[in-house]
Order: sequence, then C-alpha cells, then structure tokens
Amino acid sequence: MSKTKKDMHIEKLLKQKSGIKLDLACGGSKQDGWVGMDILDFKGVDIIHDIETYPYPLPDNSCQVIMASHIIEHINPAKFGFVDFMNECWRIMQPDGEMIIATPYAGSQGYYQDPTHCNPCNEITFTYFDPLSPTGLYRFYTPKPWKIADSFWTPNGNLEVKLIKRRIDKSYGTTTK
Repeated sequence: MSKTKKDMHIEKLLKQKSGIKLDLACGGSKQDGWVGMDILDFKGVDIIHDIETYPYPLPDNSCQVIMASHIIEHINPAKFGFVDFMNECWRIMQPDGEMIIATPYAGSQGYYQDPTHCNPCNEITFTYFDPLSPTGLYRFYTPKPWKIADSFWTPNGNLEVKLIKRRIDKSYGTTTK
C-alpha cells in the first residue's frame, strides 16, 4: 500500500518530536509549537480531520499532551460518542501524558447560549473515566483509564480539567471499548 501525501505529512510531524502536543479543533488559532487538528482547513492546521471520526490519523502513543479547548461540548454523546472520543485520545496519548480540557460548565449561560452544544460536563463527569475515583462511576462504562490530576470550575463559568493517561490495570475491570 502506497503512502498518501497526508500520511507522509503526519510522519514528518512525528519524526520532528518525541511526541507531539496536539491542539484538537484548533481552528485558526493553533497554539505555537503545537500540532493542530481541525475539520476545516484553517491557516496553521496541520491535520484536517473530523474529531468524531475514529481512528485519528495518528499512531498509538504519539502525543505528549492533548489540548481540547471548547470542543468537547460539541461532541455528540449519543451511542457512546463522548466515551469513544475519550478512548481515542487515550489511544494516541503516551503513557502518563496529559490531556487538558476546557469547556463551559454544564447548565451555565456559556453552555446554553450556543445551539451546537450537546454534551454538558460538570465536575463529576470525568470521574466516569477515573477508575480510582471514590465515586465508583468508572465501573458504569469502564472506558480507557484516566487520572483526574486537577480540576477547577465555577457553576457560572468554565470547567477546566487536567487528565493523565493511566496504564491498563486488571484491578480496574475490563474496558468495553
């Protein structure tokens, strides 16, 4: 199978670094020093791809950091859509890599004002992804495991979460996806 121009471009990006910093849905304002992925071909976008189409055109364990700023609220949660998104980010994340998420707090004016917001998240949402969370909610869906390293929220503003990719451990239970 011959490589496409897109495949060669992604390989070049990966060879330049020992793991990339991925700015998901970066739009026209990709962070300096980051690889930008967006569904639209904005200036500075390195990978044109729909983030709700899996797999991403990146190999396993290729990202040091993933930033998802004001995008997860647009991911359709139906039929495990948000769980699938989190599992795909886990796949491309290096072990112990960080995922940084910023989203309007569920129920805030910032969440309700945009008619394309469909995935409300609050401070409990990410405990579904952390097998060591005292809530026990991880066992409900058993997605790929993350650790909640930090979170900050205001009910009238944003929710900001930093997650660390956990390694698979049998004690967490089996993963469904």
